[in-house]
Amino acid sequence: MAEANWYVVHTYSGYENKVKMDIEKTIENRRLHDLIQEVAVPLEDVVEVKNGVRRQVQKKMFPGYVLVKMIMTDETWYVVRNTRGVTGFVGPGSKPVPLSAAEMRNLGIQSAGEGGANVVIDFEVGDTVTVITGVWENTVGVIHSINESKQSVTIHVDMFGRETPVELNFTEVKKM
Repeated sequence: MAEANWYVVHTYSGYENKVKMDIEKTIENRRLHDLIQEVAVPLEDVVEVKNGVRRQVQKKMFPGYVLVKMIMTDETWYVVRNTRGVTGFVGPGSKPVPLSAAEMRNLGIQSAGEGGANVVIDFEVGDTVTVITGVWENTVGVIHSINESKQSVTIHVDMFGRETPVELNFTEVKKM
């Protein structure tokens, strides 16, 4: 019997989980467990900072895509391709191209959960923010730079009639 490979399926945006459920339901109904082994919507843990509040959330790593581990046959191709919300397989023309083991490792699918969480913030360079804690509390400044690795922003505040840079943590500022 042929070896199962991972294939990338393109879906309508926002339909990833629905496509996953529909494929899994079809696997159950048609008893295709041996041919379609796994359906995945890869997620990553992300820390969001909004209005100075940190929240851990899960976001889709690849919006608009679903990964399917299957043995490619005419039947499995037909089942996946004709699932509602699927626009096609990733590959030239209508020929699906499997992901290599190295590509899967690079995507981090096999070793999910390694590393730190990414931080998503709701402000950008040039935004006006208010400091909500610490020595600079209630100070208003404009974001000059954002350092995601240090999870900090540098704002310029007016001190003694001069623009002075101040570095603060993401949680210490709130967008105005």
